[in-house]
Amino acid sequence: MLKDIDSFFPMRISLKIVFMGTPEFAVDSLDIIVAQGYDVVAVITAPDKPAGRGQIMKQSAVKEYAISKGLKVLQPNNLKDPGFQKDLQALNANLQVVVAFRMLPKAIWEMPEFGTFNLHASLLPNYRGAAPINWAIINGEKETGVTTFFLKQEIDTGDIIFQEKVPVPEEGTAGQLHDQLKELGSSLVLKTVNAIAAGDYQISSQAELMHSDSPLKTAKKIYKHDCKINWEKDIDGIYNQIRGLSPYPGAWTEIQSLDNKSIILKIFKVNKVKDSNAIYSGSILVEKSTISIPVNGGQIFLEEVQISGKRRLQIGEFLRGTRIDNNWKIN
Repeated sequence: MLKDIDSFFPMRISLKIVFMGTPEFAVDSLDIIVAQGYDVVAVITAPDKPAGRGQIMKQSAVKEYAISKGLKVLQPNNLKDPGFQKDLQALNANLQVVVAFRMLPKAIWEMPEFGTFNLHASLLPNYRGAAPINWAIINGEKETGVTTFFLKQEIDTGDIIFQEKVPVPEEGTAGQLHDQLKELGSSLVLKTVNAIAAGDYQISSQAELMHSDSPLKTAKKIYKHDCKINWEKDIDGIYNQIRGLSPYPGAWTEIQSLDNKSIILKIFKVNKVKDSNAIYSGSILVEKSTISIPVNGGQIFLEEVQISGKRRLQIGEFLRGTRIDNNWKIN
């Protein structure tokens, strides 16, 4: 049974919190605030939108959670709408918490007395942007983490409140790292809310963490061309790209037969076997229930793939239903 948070912070500030978030990544952070007894006066999330083949209207993961807890939900189409901003002001919140949401207008993030802080899934100032989890793996980072910081005009540049570091798993996917950072991030959000409630925290400028001889790494939005596998890279670069895009949006390649039949394959899971003498040839090696691709520094063995419009398959099952032989090439 949870204890009254006043017993932990007897001198704490009385907080009225507005939470802003949309995807499943944000749900844990909202849940931990609610579970600790904080007064969440409203949840702001994206409007419902059609999804799937039937284009059925779907609620965000944050909205589904908020409704289950009886929380007030607002879903503005336009954050600059004066009517929405008036409704937000009327809530009299003195703190706003943002996790995986849209960029906020200045009029909104500067509204509450104790500010608006954001949870970001990287160790800022590195990997500012939309896809920090993916790029950390794609770039072969050994360490990443989560950061809470106060919002300012330029995206992901505000003063840092807290950070927590974790090693990047050598064989983990973006999906696995996402789940790890989601849990770690929720704990950091609670730590940040507690610290603001207690008036016991210090901030540091991101500029203090920058080094002129070490350019910042960015986490730009990922597009389809970023997902096409460059088989001419070294084996580690290819391996990192595939796991850094798994399960979403998914790395892909095109393979082609001698008679010009082609297949677009999404690749979600691979194994690598290093061989310093191996070089990329564009060939595909098919043997019984395996497919491997010689690359610079070894071989990449495909383990889980998907043809567009079909379900994901283990490679043995894929080969039983698809005729591919050693005459096929990477296109």
